[in-house]
Amino acid sequence: MSAHLFSVNVTAIVHASKGAGAFGRTGIDKRAVTSARLTRSGVIGDQVIQTTVHGGVDKAVYAYSIEDLHWWETQIASTLTPGSFGENLSTVEIDLTQSVIGERWQIGEAVLEVAQPRLPCRVFSEFWNRSSLIKEFTQAARPGAYLRVIEDGEVSAEDFIAVLSRPEHGLTLGEAFRARNGERELVPKVLDAAELPAAWHEWAQRTLNSK
Repeated sequence: MSAHLFSVNVTAIVHASKGAGAFGRTGIDKRAVTSARLTRSGVIGDQVIQTTVHGGVDKAVYAYSIEDLHWWETQIASTLTPGSFGENLSTVEIDLTQSVIGERWQIGEAVLEVAQPRLPCRVFSEFWNRSSLIKEFTQAARPGAYLRVIEDGEVSAEDFIAVLSRPEHGLTLGEAFRARNGERELVPKVLDAAELPAAWHEWAQRTLNSK
């Protein structure tokens, strides 16, 4: 079967969270639903509490692959379910880490754009009750994809994922993640990817200027 959605996930329970700082709550606990509408500001029915660091146009939807989820199961010797990464879309047969920043997909009625990799946070570590998770997630370099919604639309489990276009700069999600986490030789490529949020370009320029 071609690349498709395994499940669509939205917040099931809002939990208290020490890792959320002043917010004190998190919507990271996602569970599968039949379908959901994706909009430029996020997923209808989902809850984003820490709006200063999650959600918004450049993080409207988060995708994580079932293949990477299964890889994690072997690493931690535990069973994980779709939504365990706080992802809205659990994907099958598409290598998210090798997707190109700015790549566009058609899923159901929606058109999405690969915007940036996910950087791990304390809330994620707390949700899994695994203090070492931030370090492990960084070393694994399987970050999943934050997506922009270019065209609003309904998506459902089993919807196909069709790649509509791919920018020529070639910077992959995995390379952007690794650049941010110590592989400085990749930093110049970050500046080539106009589709990354401005904060990424500002970080890259500061990093190059500090050499």
